[in-house]
Amino acid sequence: MADKLMDKIVSLSKRRGFVFPGSEIYGGLANTWTYGPLGAQMMRNIRNHWWQSFVVSKPEIYGLDSEIIMSPKVWEASGHTSGFSDAMIECKKCHRRTRADHLIENNLKDVKVEGLPTEKLDEIIAENKLPCPYCGAFDWTPARNFNLLFETHIGIVPETESLAYLRGETAQGMFVNFLQVVQSMRPKLPFGIAQIGKAFRNEITKGNFIFRTLEFEQMEIEYFIRQDNWEKHFDEWKELMWNWITDLGVSPAKLRWREHTKDELAFYSIKTEDIEYDFPFGGFKELYGLAYRTDYDLKNHAEKSGVDLRYLDPTTNEKFFPHVIEPTFGLNRTFLTLLIDAYIEDSGRVYLKLDKRIAPYRLAVFPLVRNKEQITNKAKEVFDLVKDKYPTAWDDRGNIGKRYFSQDEIGTPYCVTVDYQTLEDNTVTIRDRDTMQQERIKIDDILKHIA
Repeated sequence: MADKLMDKIVSLSKRRGFVFPGSEIYGGLANTWTYGPLGAQMMRNIRNHWWQSFVVSKPEIYGLDSEIIMSPKVWEASGHTSGFSDAMIECKKCHRRTRADHLIENNLKDVKVEGLPTEKLDEIIAENKLPCPYCGAFDWTPARNFNLLFETHIGIVPETESLAYLRGETAQGMFVNFLQVVQSMRPKLPFGIAQIGKAFRNEITKGNFIFRTLEFEQMEIEYFIRQDNWEKHFDEWKELMWNWITDLGVSPAKLRWREHTKDELAFYSIKTEDIEYDFPFGGFKELYGLAYRTDYDLKNHAEKSGVDLRYLDPTTNEKFFPHVIEPTFGLNRTFLTLLIDAYIEDSGRVYLKLDKRIAPYRLAVFPLVRNKEQITNKAKEVFDLVKDKYPTAWDDRGNIGKRYFSQDEIGTPYCVTVDYQTLEDNTVTIRDRDTMQQERIKIDDILKHIA
Protein backbone atom coordinates (compact mmCIF):
# COMPACT_ATOMS: atom_id res chain seq x y z
CA MET A 1 0.00 0.00 0.00
CA ALA A 2 2.86 2.38 0.79
CA ASP A 3 4.46 1.77 -2.61
CA LYS A 4 1.11 2.35 -4.29
CA LEU A 5 0.65 5.61 -2.41
CA MET A 6 4.03 6.91 -3.58
CA ASP A 7 3.26 5.81 -7.15
CA LYS A 8 0.04 7.83 -6.93
CA ILE A 9 1.83 10.88 -5.50
CA VAL A 10 4.50 10.77 -8.22
CA SER A 11 1.88 10.29 -10.95
CA LEU A 12 -0.32 13.11 -9.68
CA SER A 13 2.70 15.39 -9.33
CA LYS A 14 3.65 14.97 -12.97
CA ARG A 15 0.12 14.90 -14.40
CA ARG A 16 -1.03 18.02 -12.57
CA GLY A 17 2.15 20.09 -12.87
CA PHE A 18 3.68 19.81 -9.41
CA VAL A 19 6.97 18.02 -10.14
CA PHE A 20 8.59 16.81 -13.38
CA PRO A 21 11.64 14.53 -13.78
CA GLY A 22 14.79 16.56 -14.44
CA SER A 23 16.11 16.67 -18.04
CA GLU A 24 13.42 14.20 -19.04
CA ILE A 25 13.63 14.74 -22.83
CA TYR A 26 17.27 13.59 -22.65
CA GLY A 27 16.51 10.50 -20.61
CA GLY A 28 16.58 12.23 -17.23
CA LEU A 29 19.28 12.81 -14.63
CA ALA A 30 19.03 10.82 -11.41
CA ASN A 31 18.01 12.71 -8.27
CA THR A 32 17.09 15.91 -10.12
CA TRP A 33 13.58 17.32 -10.44
CA THR A 34 11.84 20.35 -11.92
CA TYR A 35 9.04 22.02 -9.97
CA GLY A 36 6.23 22.67 -12.45
CA PRO A 37 3.76 25.58 -12.44
CA LEU A 38 1.81 24.31 -9.42
CA GLY A 39 4.89 23.00 -7.62
CA ALA A 40 6.72 26.31 -8.06
CA GLN A 41 3.74 28.21 -6.63
CA MET A 42 3.36 25.82 -3.71
CA MET A 43 7.10 26.05 -2.94
CA ARG A 44 6.82 29.84 -2.98
CA ASN A 45 3.84 29.68 -0.62
CA ILE A 46 5.83 27.54 1.82
CA ARG A 47 8.82 29.90 1.65
CA ASN A 48 6.62 32.95 2.21
CA HIS A 49 4.80 31.35 5.13
CA TRP A 50 8.06 30.27 6.79
CA TRP A 51 9.63 33.72 6.28
CA GLN A 52 6.54 35.42 7.70
CA SER A 53 6.50 33.06 10.69
CA PHE A 54 10.19 33.21 11.63
CA VAL A 55 11.58 36.48 10.24
CA VAL A 56 8.87 39.08 9.67
CA SER A 57 7.03 38.15 12.88
CA LYS A 58 10.19 37.97 15.00
CA PRO A 59 12.07 41.30 15.18
CA GLU A 60 15.11 39.63 16.77
CA ILE A 61 15.70 37.46 13.67
CA TYR A 62 17.39 39.00 10.63
CA GLY A 63 17.18 37.71 7.07
CA LEU A 64 20.18 36.95 4.90
CA ASP A 65 20.81 35.72 1.35
CA SER A 66 24.41 34.57 1.10
CA GLU A 67 26.16 33.36 -2.02
CA ILE A 68 26.15 29.78 -3.32
CA ILE A 69 29.87 29.89 -4.22
CA MET A 70 32.05 31.11 -1.35
CA SER A 71 35.78 31.08 -0.82
CA PRO A 72 37.02 27.48 -0.62
CA LYS A 73 38.67 28.50 2.65
CA VAL A 74 35.18 28.55 4.20
CA TRP A 75 34.71 24.84 3.50
CA GLU A 76 38.25 23.98 4.54
CA ALA A 77 37.71 25.76 7.86
CA SER A 78 34.32 24.14 8.46
CA GLY A 79 35.71 20.65 7.84
CA HIS A 80 33.58 19.95 4.79
CA THR A 81 36.50 19.30 2.45
CA SER A 82 37.94 16.62 4.73
CA GLY A 83 35.03 15.23 6.74
CA PHE A 84 31.87 15.79 4.71
CA SER A 85 31.57 12.31 3.28
CA ASP A 86 29.44 9.17 3.07
CA ALA A 87 30.53 5.54 2.90
CA MET A 88 29.91 4.40 -0.69
CA ILE A 89 30.02 0.94 -2.27
CA GLU A 90 30.09 0.07 -5.96
CA CYS A 91 28.45 -2.92 -7.65
CA LYS A 92 31.12 -4.73 -9.66
CA LYS A 93 28.52 -5.94 -12.15
CA CYS A 94 26.63 -2.76 -13.13
CA HIS A 95 29.17 -0.28 -11.67
CA ARG A 96 26.45 1.74 -9.94
CA ARG A 97 27.30 3.28 -6.57
CA THR A 98 25.09 3.51 -3.51
CA ARG A 99 25.44 4.58 0.09
CA ALA A 100 26.25 1.60 2.30
CA ASP A 101 24.10 2.84 5.20
CA HIS A 102 21.07 3.40 2.95
CA LEU A 103 21.42 -0.07 1.42
CA ILE A 104 21.32 -1.54 4.92
CA GLU A 105 18.47 0.67 6.14
CA ASN A 106 16.33 -0.12 3.10
CA ASN A 107 16.75 -3.87 3.55
CA LEU A 108 17.13 -4.33 7.31
CA LYS A 109 14.59 -2.11 9.04
CA ASP A 110 15.72 -2.85 12.61
CA VAL A 111 19.47 -2.40 12.11
CA LYS A 112 20.92 0.92 13.33
CA VAL A 113 23.92 2.09 11.30
CA GLU A 114 24.51 5.65 12.51
CA GLY A 115 28.17 6.24 13.27
CA LEU A 116 29.37 2.78 12.24
CA PRO A 117 32.81 2.54 10.57
CA THR A 118 33.08 1.34 6.96
CA GLU A 119 34.44 -2.05 8.06
CA LYS A 120 31.32 -2.72 10.11
CA LEU A 121 29.06 -1.67 7.24
CA ASP A 122 30.89 -4.13 4.98
CA GLU A 123 30.31 -6.90 7.54
CA ILE A 124 26.56 -6.27 7.75
CA ILE A 125 26.20 -6.20 3.95
CA ALA A 126 28.19 -9.42 3.57
CA GLU A 127 26.43 -11.30 6.38
CA ASN A 128 23.00 -10.50 4.96
CA LYS A 129 24.03 -10.80 1.29
CA LEU A 130 22.33 -7.53 0.43
CA PRO A 131 21.88 -7.24 -3.36
CA CYS A 132 22.42 -4.28 -5.66
CA PRO A 133 19.16 -2.29 -5.90
CA TYR A 134 19.82 -1.67 -9.60
CA CYS A 135 20.82 -5.07 -11.05
CA GLY A 136 20.22 -7.51 -8.17
CA ALA A 137 23.81 -8.80 -8.07
CA PHE A 138 25.71 -9.39 -4.83
CA ASP A 139 29.24 -8.35 -5.72
CA TRP A 140 30.32 -5.19 -3.90
CA THR A 141 33.55 -3.28 -3.55
CA PRO A 142 34.58 -2.41 0.04
CA ALA A 143 32.96 0.75 1.39
CA ARG A 144 35.02 3.91 1.12
CA ASN A 145 34.30 7.50 2.05
CA PHE A 146 33.12 9.75 -0.78
CA ASN A 147 33.07 13.56 -0.42
CA LEU A 148 29.64 15.07 -1.01
CA LEU A 149 30.70 18.58 -2.06
CA PHE A 150 30.29 19.53 -5.70
CA GLU A 151 33.53 20.91 -7.12
CA THR A 152 33.71 23.76 -9.60
CA HIS A 153 36.46 26.04 -10.93
CA ILE A 154 36.75 29.81 -11.00
CA GLY A 155 38.57 31.36 -13.94
CA ILE A 156 38.55 30.95 -17.73
CA VAL A 157 42.20 30.02 -18.33
CA PRO A 158 42.95 26.42 -17.29
CA GLU A 159 46.36 27.26 -15.86
CA THR A 160 44.85 29.85 -13.52
CA GLU A 161 41.76 27.95 -12.50
CA SER A 162 41.13 27.76 -8.80
CA LEU A 163 39.08 25.09 -7.10
CA ALA A 164 35.81 26.12 -5.48
CA TYR A 165 32.69 24.36 -4.22
CA LEU A 166 28.95 24.71 -4.44
CA ARG A 167 27.81 25.11 -0.86
CA GLY A 168 26.87 21.91 0.92
CA GLU A 169 24.72 23.76 3.47
CA THR A 170 23.42 27.27 4.05
CA ALA A 171 24.68 27.52 7.65
CA GLN A 172 28.24 28.59 6.83
CA GLY A 173 27.00 31.65 4.93
CA MET A 174 25.38 32.88 8.14
CA PHE A 175 28.47 32.24 10.27
CA VAL A 176 30.91 33.98 7.94
CA ASN A 177 28.56 37.00 7.71
CA PHE A 178 27.92 37.13 11.47
CA LEU A 179 30.18 40.15 12.00
CA GLN A 180 28.57 42.17 9.18
CA VAL A 181 25.08 41.52 10.57
CA VAL A 182 26.16 42.55 14.08
CA GLN A 183 27.87 45.72 12.86
CA SER A 184 24.99 46.80 10.62
CA MET A 185 21.97 45.82 12.76
CA ARG A 186 23.35 46.15 16.34
CA PRO A 187 21.31 43.24 17.71
CA LYS A 188 21.12 42.22 21.35
CA LEU A 189 21.32 38.61 22.45
CA PRO A 190 19.48 36.41 21.86
CA PHE A 191 19.08 37.03 18.14
CA GLY A 192 19.03 34.99 14.97
CA ILE A 193 20.12 35.05 11.34
CA ALA A 194 17.76 33.30 8.92
CA GLN A 195 18.19 32.19 5.35
CA ILE A 196 16.31 30.29 2.66
CA GLY A 197 18.52 28.95 -0.08
CA LYS A 198 19.80 26.09 -2.16
CA ALA A 199 22.48 23.65 -1.11
CA PHE A 200 24.12 20.91 -3.15
CA ARG A 201 25.26 17.42 -2.25
CA ASN A 202 26.66 14.83 -4.59
CA GLU A 203 24.17 12.14 -3.55
CA ILE A 204 24.33 8.93 -5.54
CA THR A 205 21.78 6.86 -3.65
CA LYS A 206 18.28 6.45 -5.03
CA GLY A 207 16.37 9.44 -3.76
CA ASN A 208 12.76 8.26 -3.17
CA PHE A 209 11.23 10.92 -5.41
CA ILE A 210 12.23 14.37 -4.07
CA PHE A 211 13.23 13.13 -0.61
CA ARG A 212 16.94 13.08 -1.47
CA THR A 213 18.20 15.16 -4.38
CA LEU A 214 21.41 16.67 -5.75
CA GLU A 215 20.15 20.19 -5.07
CA PHE A 216 17.70 21.13 -2.36
CA GLU A 217 16.53 24.12 -0.35
CA GLN A 218 17.00 24.74 3.33
CA MET A 219 15.08 27.16 5.53
CA GLU A 220 17.50 27.65 8.37
CA ILE A 221 18.18 29.81 11.41
CA GLU A 222 21.33 30.31 13.47
CA TYR A 223 20.06 31.53 16.84
CA PHE A 224 22.82 33.15 18.92
CA ILE A 225 22.54 32.86 22.69
CA ARG A 226 24.49 32.83 25.93
CA GLN A 227 25.80 29.42 26.91
CA ASP A 228 24.15 29.27 30.31
CA ASN A 229 20.56 29.15 28.98
CA TRP A 230 20.96 26.94 25.89
CA GLU A 231 18.57 24.25 27.17
CA LYS A 232 15.77 26.77 27.58
CA HIS A 233 16.20 28.02 24.00
CA PHE A 234 16.53 24.47 22.68
CA ASP A 235 13.18 23.51 24.19
CA GLU A 236 11.55 26.70 22.91
CA TRP A 237 12.68 25.93 19.35
CA LYS A 238 11.44 22.36 19.66
CA GLU A 239 7.99 23.69 20.39
CA LEU A 240 8.13 26.31 17.60
CA MET A 241 9.21 23.77 14.98
CA TRP A 242 6.58 21.21 16.01
CA ASN A 243 3.82 23.81 16.07
CA TRP A 244 4.77 25.18 12.66
CA ILE A 245 4.46 21.90 10.77
CA THR A 246 1.39 20.65 12.65
CA ASP A 247 -0.31 24.03 12.12
CA LEU A 248 -0.07 23.29 8.40
CA GLY A 249 -2.20 20.20 8.93
CA VAL A 250 0.41 17.43 9.16
CA SER A 251 -0.87 14.74 11.51
CA PRO A 252 1.01 14.68 14.85
CA ALA A 253 0.47 10.90 14.88
CA LYS A 254 2.89 10.65 11.94
CA LEU A 255 5.55 12.82 13.56
CA ARG A 256 8.02 12.18 16.34
CA TRP A 257 11.15 13.64 17.90
CA ARG A 258 14.26 11.46 17.87
CA GLU A 259 17.45 12.39 19.70
CA HIS A 260 20.76 11.56 18.05
CA THR A 261 22.90 8.97 19.75
CA LYS A 262 26.44 9.84 20.79
CA ASP A 263 27.78 7.87 17.81
CA GLU A 264 25.86 9.92 15.24
CA LEU A 265 26.27 13.38 16.80
CA ALA A 266 28.28 15.81 14.70
CA PHE A 267 31.58 16.62 16.41
CA TYR A 268 30.50 20.21 17.03
CA SER A 269 27.12 19.31 18.55
CA ILE A 270 26.31 18.51 22.17
CA LYS A 271 22.67 17.74 21.41
CA THR A 272 20.74 17.19 18.18
CA GLU A 273 17.16 16.09 17.71
CA ASP A 274 15.22 15.43 14.52
CA ILE A 275 11.54 15.71 13.76
CA GLU A 276 10.85 12.55 11.79
CA TYR A 277 7.84 11.84 9.59
CA ASP A 278 6.43 8.38 8.89
CA PHE A 279 7.04 8.32 5.12
CA PRO A 280 5.47 5.59 2.95
CA PHE A 281 9.00 4.48 2.01
CA GLY A 282 11.04 3.18 4.92
CA GLY A 283 9.00 4.54 7.81
CA PHE A 284 10.22 7.37 10.04
CA LYS A 285 12.90 9.52 8.38
CA GLU A 286 14.30 12.96 9.07
CA LEU A 287 12.13 15.94 8.21
CA TYR A 288 13.75 18.73 10.30
CA GLY A 289 16.77 18.98 12.57
CA LEU A 290 17.50 20.99 15.72
CA ALA A 291 21.10 21.20 16.92
CA TYR A 292 22.99 22.88 19.74
CA ARG A 293 26.25 23.74 17.95
CA THR A 294 27.94 25.41 20.97
CA ASP A 295 30.35 28.19 19.93
CA TYR A 296 32.33 25.95 17.58
CA ASP A 297 31.57 27.66 14.27
CA LEU A 298 32.29 31.27 15.18
CA LYS A 299 35.36 30.33 17.19
CA ASN A 300 36.66 28.13 14.37
CA HIS A 301 36.13 30.76 11.65
CA ALA A 302 37.74 33.41 13.86
CA GLU A 303 40.80 31.19 14.30
CA LYS A 304 41.08 30.25 10.61
CA SER A 305 40.38 33.75 9.20
CA GLY A 306 42.23 35.79 11.81
CA VAL A 307 39.16 38.04 12.22
CA ASP A 308 37.72 38.66 15.68
CA LEU A 309 34.14 37.30 15.54
CA ARG A 310 33.36 37.76 19.22
CA TYR A 311 30.15 39.53 20.21
CA LEU A 312 30.46 42.75 22.23
CA ASP A 313 27.71 43.04 24.82
CA PRO A 314 26.61 46.69 24.65
CA THR A 315 25.59 46.69 28.33
CA THR A 316 28.58 45.00 29.99
CA ASN A 317 31.25 45.54 27.30
CA GLU A 318 32.01 41.82 27.61
CA LYS A 319 33.39 40.14 24.47
CA PHE A 320 32.68 36.45 23.86
CA PHE A 321 31.67 33.91 21.26
CA PRO A 322 27.90 33.34 21.41
CA HIS A 323 26.61 29.78 21.39
CA VAL A 324 24.19 28.66 18.70
CA ILE A 325 20.89 26.81 18.47
CA GLU A 326 20.25 25.75 14.87
CA PRO A 327 16.72 24.90 13.68
CA THR A 328 16.86 23.51 10.11
CA PHE A 329 13.77 23.04 7.94
CA GLY A 330 14.05 21.21 4.62
CA LEU A 331 11.86 22.99 2.06
CA ASN A 332 11.67 20.07 -0.39
CA ARG A 333 10.89 17.58 2.36
CA THR A 334 8.22 19.94 3.70
CA PHE A 335 6.69 20.01 0.22
CA LEU A 336 6.80 16.20 -0.04
CA THR A 337 5.40 15.68 3.47
CA LEU A 338 2.51 18.05 2.81
CA LEU A 339 1.64 16.25 -0.44
CA ILE A 340 1.72 12.83 1.21
CA ASP A 341 -0.18 13.86 4.32
CA ALA A 342 -2.82 15.77 2.33
CA TYR A 343 -3.55 12.96 -0.17
CA ILE A 344 -7.03 11.56 0.41
CA GLU A 345 -9.17 9.06 -1.48
CA ASP A 346 -12.81 9.05 -0.44
CA SER A 347 -15.68 7.33 -2.27
CA GLY A 348 -13.88 7.51 -5.60
CA ARG A 349 -12.85 11.14 -5.10
CA VAL A 350 -9.19 12.14 -4.88
CA TYR A 351 -8.27 15.42 -3.26
CA LEU A 352 -5.33 17.12 -1.56
CA LYS A 353 -6.36 18.52 1.80
CA LEU A 354 -3.69 21.22 1.70
CA ASP A 355 -3.75 24.17 4.07
CA LYS A 356 -5.16 27.12 2.12
CA ARG A 357 -2.01 29.16 2.86
CA ILE A 358 0.09 26.53 1.08
CA ALA A 359 -2.18 25.23 -1.73
CA PRO A 360 -1.03 26.40 -5.19
CA TYR A 361 -4.36 28.18 -5.73
CA ARG A 362 -6.59 29.68 -3.05
CA LEU A 363 -9.57 29.86 -5.40
CA ALA A 364 -10.76 28.68 -8.81
CA VAL A 365 -13.31 30.68 -10.83
CA PHE A 366 -15.70 28.98 -13.28
CA PRO A 367 -18.20 30.42 -15.74
CA LEU A 368 -21.11 27.97 -15.72
CA VAL A 369 -21.05 27.85 -19.52
CA ARG A 370 -18.35 29.16 -21.80
CA ASN A 371 -20.55 30.08 -24.76
CA LYS A 372 -22.55 32.81 -22.96
CA GLU A 373 -20.63 36.07 -23.26
CA GLN A 374 -22.38 37.77 -20.34
CA ILE A 375 -21.55 34.92 -17.94
CA THR A 376 -17.96 34.69 -19.15
CA ASN A 377 -17.45 38.44 -18.79
CA LYS A 378 -18.93 38.41 -15.28
CA ALA A 379 -16.71 35.48 -14.32
CA LYS A 380 -13.68 37.43 -15.57
CA GLU A 381 -14.70 40.33 -13.32
CA VAL A 382 -14.73 37.95 -10.35
CA PHE A 383 -11.35 36.52 -11.42
CA ASP A 384 -9.86 40.03 -11.65
CA LEU A 385 -11.25 40.86 -8.20
CA VAL A 386 -9.40 37.96 -6.56
CA LYS A 387 -6.25 37.29 -8.61
CA ASP A 388 -4.21 40.20 -7.22
CA LYS A 389 -4.91 39.10 -3.65
CA TYR A 390 -4.49 35.32 -3.92
CA PRO A 391 -3.22 32.83 -6.52
CA THR A 392 -6.36 32.09 -8.54
CA ALA A 393 -7.16 29.54 -11.23
CA TRP A 394 -9.44 30.13 -14.23
CA ASP A 395 -11.19 27.05 -15.57
CA ASP A 396 -13.84 26.93 -18.31
CA ARG A 397 -13.08 23.44 -19.67
CA GLY A 398 -15.66 20.66 -19.72
CA ASN A 399 -18.54 20.40 -17.28
CA ILE A 400 -18.64 21.63 -13.68
CA GLY A 401 -18.13 18.12 -12.26
CA LYS A 402 -14.86 17.65 -14.15
CA ARG A 403 -13.67 21.07 -13.06
CA TYR A 404 -14.35 20.23 -9.42
CA PHE A 405 -12.47 16.94 -9.85
CA SER A 406 -9.47 18.72 -11.33
CA GLN A 407 -9.32 21.40 -8.63
CA ASP A 408 -9.76 18.80 -5.87
CA GLU A 409 -6.74 16.89 -7.16
CA ILE A 410 -4.50 19.95 -6.94
CA GLY A 411 -5.85 20.98 -3.54
CA THR A 412 -7.72 24.21 -4.39
CA PRO A 413 -9.72 25.05 -1.22
CA TYR A 414 -12.57 26.97 -2.89
CA CYS A 415 -14.33 27.00 -6.26
CA VAL A 416 -16.63 29.83 -7.37
CA THR A 417 -19.18 29.37 -10.14
CA VAL A 418 -20.71 32.31 -11.99
CA ASP A 419 -24.12 31.41 -13.44
CA TYR A 420 -27.36 32.92 -14.70
CA GLN A 421 -28.46 33.96 -11.21
CA THR A 422 -25.22 35.95 -10.84
CA LEU A 423 -26.41 38.24 -13.63
CA GLU A 424 -29.59 38.95 -11.65
CA ASP A 425 -28.42 39.41 -8.05
CA ASN A 426 -24.59 39.54 -8.09
CA THR A 427 -24.24 36.30 -6.10
CA VAL A 428 -22.11 33.25 -6.87
CA THR A 429 -21.94 29.65 -5.73
CA ILE A 430 -18.85 28.89 -3.63
CA ARG A 431 -17.84 25.29 -2.92
CA ASP A 432 -15.64 24.06 -0.09
CA ARG A 433 -13.09 21.42 -1.13
CA ASP A 434 -13.14 19.38 2.09
CA THR A 435 -16.87 19.27 2.79
CA MET A 436 -18.12 19.73 -0.81
CA GLN A 437 -20.75 22.05 0.69
CA GLN A 438 -21.97 24.86 -1.56
CA GLU A 439 -23.47 28.15 -0.57
CA ARG A 440 -24.60 31.33 -2.24
CA ILE A 441 -22.70 34.49 -1.36
CA LYS A 442 -22.36 38.04 -2.67
CA ILE A 443 -19.43 38.72 -4.99
CA ASP A 444 -18.31 41.47 -2.61
CA ASP A 445 -18.00 38.85 0.18
CA ILE A 446 -15.70 36.43 -1.69
CA LEU A 447 -12.41 37.86 -0.40
CA LYS A 448 -13.71 37.88 3.16
CA HIS A 449 -14.95 34.29 2.81
CA ILE A 450 -11.65 32.83 1.57
CA ALA A 451 -9.31 34.95 3.74
